[in-house]
This record gives sequence, C-alpha cells and structure tokens, in this order.
Amino acid sequence: MAQKIKQIDDISIGENLRQLRESANMTQEQVAAQLQLRSLPTSRSAYSQMEAGTYNIRVSELKALVEIFHTDYNTLFNGLKYNK
Repeated sequence: MAQKIKQIDDISIGENLRQLRESANMTQEQVAAQLQLRSLPTSRSAYSQMEAGTYNIRVSELKALVEIFHTDYNTLFNGLKYNK
C-alpha cells in the first residue's frame, strides 16, 4: 500500500510546489509528464490539486518532485507551521 501525506487546509505544500515549478519555468503539464516518466501516473489535473493542497501526495511523488525541481525536502516543507 502506498503511503500518502494528507494535506489539509491550513497545512499544505501547494504554494511551495507552485513556486518551485515557476522557478523551474515549467508548466503543470510538464511536471505531470516528468512524474509519468518516473512511473507515477499523474495527470495535469492531479498535479494542479497538489498545488491547490487538495490532493494527498504519495511519498513516492514527493521523492520525484524533489528530483524534478532539483531541491530538497526542507524546501518543500519550508514555512509550514502547525496551528492546533
């Protein structure tokens, strides 16, 4: 069973993903294609949901996104705070 990381309204990496994608001068379609090349069946719509924070991201997808954006996990989770 694939492990997923649940994004909720107040804690989401979506904005960080959007910034990384824009910094890489990539479209959502291009990121989805890169995920597909890594055997992760992801549509542009699903990637859009990742950026919107409404998609529960699999750990394998996080790993691939770190590779695609040539970044690290700290950058993906930068600025997130848990407010209970």
